[in-house]
Amino acid sequence: MEKKKRLKILFIPAWYPSKQNSVAGIFIQEHAKAVSLYNDVIVLYSEGIDHSIKNFFKIEDNIEDGIRTLRLHYRRSPIPKTTYFIYLWSIFKGFRKLIHEGWKPDIIHAHVYSAGVPAIIIGKLYKIPVVITEHWSGFPRHMLGKFGTLKARFSMNRAKIILPVSKDLENAIKSYGIKNKFKIVPNVVNTKIFYPLSQKTNNKIKKMLFVALFLPIKGIPYLFQSLVQLRQKRQDFVLDVVGDGPNREEYKKLSKELGLEGIVKFHGLKTKLEIAEFMRNSDFFVLPSLWENLPCVLIEAMASGLSVIASNVGGISEILNKENGILIQPKDIVGLSKAINYMLDHYKDYSSEKISQYAKENFSYEAVGEKIDKIYKEAIYENNTSK
Repeated sequence: MEKKKRLKILFIPAWYPSKQNSVAGIFIQEHAKAVSLYNDVIVLYSEGIDHSIKNFFKIEDNIEDGIRTLRLHYRRSPIPKTTYFIYLWSIFKGFRKLIHEGWKPDIIHAHVYSAGVPAIIIGKLYKIPVVITEHWSGFPRHMLGKFGTLKARFSMNRAKIILPVSKDLENAIKSYGIKNKFKIVPNVVNTKIFYPLSQKTNNKIKKMLFVALFLPIKGIPYLFQSLVQLRQKRQDFVLDVVGDGPNREEYKKLSKELGLEGIVKFHGLKTKLEIAEFMRNSDFFVLPSLWENLPCVLIEAMASGLSVIASNVGGISEILNKENGILIQPKDIVGLSKAINYMLDHYKDYSSEKISQYAKENFSYEAVGEKIDKIYKEAIYENNTSK
């Protein structure tokens, strides 16, 4: 049997995990890992302005999680309002380094519309097809300004295909006058880390879990207020809160003011392995966000076999149904309290095995990597036949 040829794929992301922020763009790193199962991936990431470097430009070249990653640093432009062009130049410099080594990609895969701009320019110069995956919730929230809209239209209208992580995001992108082919490619879960326990112990005190950055967008105050209502009916539950962020002290203070100190337990920022352990030892998951696209933490909870209560925002309704959880409206304290009350008595009615299998079939490295591999091959075929 003939061995399948591995393509050369260049990732150009707008966001990516770094020493300063280990969770920023981690979903893009997960996509890179999924793609690397089927093809050879190099990540070219501009970390932006770095005042500490002596020269104008610096490249860090390392293997990170098995993937070669070039991190670009540059100094601010001495000419006002021209630093963006330094960013574009840095990406081009990194790309030229690979070309000089004899490594030319078959596909350039940009992540986020802004990274699509240098990707499209390089693609045109070197006749390489470009695909763009979009993750940003700013599209459905209509947060693009004039320059952002210009960049989005420039890159997305020229790519071979746009790969939003949800149908909701696709519709939001189209609302900006962007016309192209679209295909939904969801976020990824590592099913070797996130998986259910074969058997759970029955505890009198039921454990629900919340994992997110401490930001207003995550709806934490509404969750806490729903627990205040629920506590008037029952006391057989605790909420484990995993995460950190700028609103941490505010939410800790709120929990205390609402008298939830014995019920809400703050655990701080945890690694993926630690979060997976929390999930395996929880009874169900809660995510009352005000805005989302397709949150990784939700598919991680599903891969762990947990039923879910989540807000009907973004792409969540595309993966959450009666088989795996309950949709609630954002900011609806009463509705959230009722959903949690129901779930406390019925979480065992949901099939942990079926929920986990659904996540594996749709969001695993293997499933997403194979889907993207097919898209690459179609884009290359179209590119070659249109010459």
